Amino acid sequence: MNVDFTSAAEADLEAIADHIARDNPTRALSFVRELYERCLDIADMPDAWPIVPRYEHHRIRRRVHGRYLIFYLKGYDRITILHILNGAMNVEAILFPEG
Repeated sequence: MNVDFTSAAEADLEAIADHIARDNPTRALSFVRELYERCLDIADMPDAWPIVPRYEHHRIRRRVHGRYLIFYLKGYDRITILHILNGAMNVEAILFPEG
């Protein structure tokens, strides 16, 4: 199964790296690598992580890595990473702006 990243997810990874790099550039690189690998690992067991509660009709799933949440859609032959967000953010407003 292939894993694709939306431009929003790619921008999220860059923003995470920039934020961490302010204090620790080395850790920024290694942490973003970890997040990226967790995204790729989803392809091995895409049903292992839950669908976002209260928004089941969107079929978006969520995987946790540290304080970060990886949001993705499972398709027939691919995983699409939608966003990678800090859990302290208002993720519902970002993912579901229409409510």
